[in-house]
Amino acid sequence: MLIGEVARRSGVSARMLRHYESLGLLRPSGRTGSGYREYSGDDIRRIFHIESLRSLGLSLREIARALDDPGFTPSALVDDLIRQTHERIAAETELLTRLRRIDAAEPAGWEDVLQVVAFLQALGSKSAADRQRAALSSAGEVPVPVEALVEAVLREPEPNVAGALRWALARSGDGGTALLAEGLGSPVAAVRERAVQCLAEMPGDEAGARLRDALAHPDAVVRGHAALALGTRGVAEAVPTLIDMIVAGRNDTDAADALSMLASDTTTVEIAADQIAADQIAADQIAGDQIATGLVDRLAHDTTEAPARVRLTQALADIPGRTASDALVDLAQDADRAVALTATYLLRLRDAR
Repeated sequence: MLIGEVARRSGVSARMLRHYESLGLLRPSGRTGSGYREYSGDDIRRIFHIESLRSLGLSLREIARALDDPGFTPSALVDDLIRQTHERIAAETELLTRLRRIDAAEPAGWEDVLQVVAFLQALGSKSAADRQRAALSSAGEVPVPVEALVEAVLREPEPNVAGALRWALARSGDGGTALLAEGLGSPVAAVRERAVQCLAEMPGDEAGARLRDALAHPDAVVRGHAALALGTRGVAEAVPTLIDMIVAGRNDTDAADALSMLASDTTTVEIAADQIAADQIAADQIAGDQIATGLVDRLAHDTTEAPARVRLTQALADIPGRTASDALVDLAQDADRAVALTATYLLRLRDAR
């Protein structure tokens, strides 16, 4: 079979077949009387072998070794090809991600593109100081890719840098809220905690809704951060989780402070000035009584251990209302001496106020 026919049937150009021959990779079995190359069936099979190995990413030098060296084993070469392919895919994926983020920033000109590229490079720097400067500089005129900020804050181990990134993300609006919510589902506990901490600093109703959902999260740390954030926002749904935190002794002081804020938080309406004080007191008492009831119920629970009962008693200290006061009076007579002494001390403080 002549070279033109071989090229037509194999799909390999005549020029490439001559190149293979020049490298010693393929040698036609014969020549016609006129000197034209003539390929046998074995030659055709070798061409298909060459093309098959090229499709795996082998170089022509590696193909020559694979076909001509009887002692050549494919395992090491295939393993190396797998490694190279993974590296190439990772590099291409990183490039694609970077291009998408630049596109999302909607740069007006090449100067903007260069600034976004510099920002992304700084976010990925090994220097914590460079990463922090990048986060603090994100308030400039060039739009910052929100996805890049979310990715950076979820992987950031340095507290100061993480704080700067949370600040930058909060200033960017609520565009990263959904991505942070996805971070709550991470199998890595540290990532889940960073996600909920960031949501806690995000403004807007969407972040509040995500934090409410997080109250049912299986991770107690996530639930705790969500409850503390919602407590400062005056969301009563956080109360059961805050009480759980006091019982567990996990950020119990912060949880007690949040309960105190909730107990004193009211929504006022436009009323006459001489009515404001009385209505404020009445609302405080209602909120305080509800929270105090929750604390007292946990105090009376059979499974609540002695240290937790002391913490629950301490939490009653700044809860306004008759329910908290009556509970402290009863607890001053508690069989547990630590609880009784704590309640007695708190009653004196309330009387002094």
